[in-house]
Amino acid sequence: MAKQTGLFRKAHFLGTKIRGLRKRNNLTLEDLSVRCVQLDAENAPSVSYLSMIENGKRMPSEDLMGVIAAVFQKDLDWFFDETLEEEPISTTQPSAVGAMPLEPSFLFSSELLQLAIPELLSQTGTTGTQFAHLLIRAHQETRQNRFPDLERAAESIGRKQFPVSLDDLWRLTKRAGIGVRWFERAPSRGKRGDDAVPGTLLRSFYETPGTIWLNRRLEDSPQRLRYDLANHLAHRVLHDGDGARAAQVSGDRTQERRPDSESPHLDAKDILYAWRDFECSYFAAALLAPKTPFRQFLARHRYATDIGDRIGLSPGLIMRRMTSVSPYRHWHYFDAYPPGNLRAVYRGNGIPLPWGNMRLVSDPCQHWAVFKMLNARGSKPSAQISVLRNGDDKRLYCCESVRSKDAAGNAHVMCVGIDLAPALNAQGIDAATTTDMIESACNEHGGVGPIPAEARQHLETVGKILNIGWLSKGADKDASIICPRSTNCPRDNHCLGSVKPRNRRGPEQLREQILHEAETA
Repeated sequence: MAKQTGLFRKAHFLGTKIRGLRKRNNLTLEDLSVRCVQLDAENAPSVSYLSMIENGKRMPSEDLMGVIAAVFQKDLDWFFDETLEEEPISTTQPSAVGAMPLEPSFLFSSELLQLAIPELLSQTGTTGTQFAHLLIRAHQETRQNRFPDLERAAESIGRKQFPVSLDDLWRLTKRAGIGVRWFERAPSRGKRGDDAVPGTLLRSFYETPGTIWLNRRLEDSPQRLRYDLANHLAHRVLHDGDGARAAQVSGDRTQERRPDSESPHLDAKDILYAWRDFECSYFAAALLAPKTPFRQFLARHRYATDIGDRIGLSPGLIMRRMTSVSPYRHWHYFDAYPPGNLRAVYRGNGIPLPWGNMRLVSDPCQHWAVFKMLNARGSKPSAQISVLRNGDDKRLYCCESVRSKDAAGNAHVMCVGIDLAPALNAQGIDAATTTDMIESACNEHGGVGPIPAEARQHLETVGKILNIGWLSKGADKDASIICPRSTNCPRDNHCLGSVKPRNRRGPEQLREQILHEAETA
């Protein structure tokens, strides 16, 4: 009897520890089962057996415990010491769009903002479309790019089928009462001022009440054809195929509305079109890559960014979808065109962007991975560990960038990455100390340098727990210090050479000097 009680107690503590680790890393029972299968299919547990282990109803074998320990990068002894952590480690990060209390707060009343915002946009040259994208980005970041209503709407149409073939999409389109017509149009090119404008290709558009017009050139690009069909199907499902919908364009995305010809007033149409573009794009991705099966697919391939050809999806969709389905929440995604224009961005962890307000700036930091890849020739993915310095704020990132061409033939770079601090802290590793180690090593080598062995071990541990293969690739390469602006370079050896300190004193410094002189007189 005493022996049975001891086994029950041991199973209870073991199950509690496994459940705590699983939840801390935002894994479902199914996620953990898939991870175990990936490491050792023979000894991997089923979802139901994992549930019984966590509830103390089963004692796993030593082989199975070895698999679970490998998933979470823990020693076997840790699971059997019958001690529980007194407090869970917090991995909550400050909101990317969190606001501090402002005084006087009445200046931010809705009435004054409605008057001030159009004037602000007019004076700064920000178009209604750009402003709409800023609002949508803020909305994405507050929701951590999770939109379950759109997921459910897509799943109700696609029934979580994965992968989705082109024939499947034709059937879904026909079932929704949508007709398809084709047109032929080559990419157009031109110049605006002295700068070359990217080529523009009108890929497709929706004609109310139920016709999709497709460019014949999409027949040579099944990945993009799948996406455009799913995107217009989304408009039919979400908005009943009404006429308020922008065309799908690759390249120069100003479409019919040029910034220099737009009204100085905020146009509600710009807001509506931008929001519907976002909704339909998210729906299309959820239809083509439904959350649960796609999450399992990513886990099997360790979040590789070049796996789209296996399932008929573009690298951009693969990377954007990672940010929505991963159990880890702290992701970012960029899509940049030469010489440094952003066309899409999700900076879920609040990265201070080097492009300013959706515009090209004159002094971007040249060490960002996405900028370096813009000038590359190959299409092989490249990983990078970066320490981002913005004033006193330090952040540690890992990203992987891929250079590709859009449907109009324009070269561009897609970049997906994660904020490493929450993952390090979740494993009891001091993220600030690890970041300082890497930054110091970079400064010793002029701003780009090898990652110290201890820090590299921390990164590899986190990479194995998160199951992200390119994190380990980045840890094997030199890390780099980056910043939002080259003129504010935080490196010991400034990128632009020696920078003379500013001798000009501001009003506060002058005020302090006057008071000091008065006290000492």
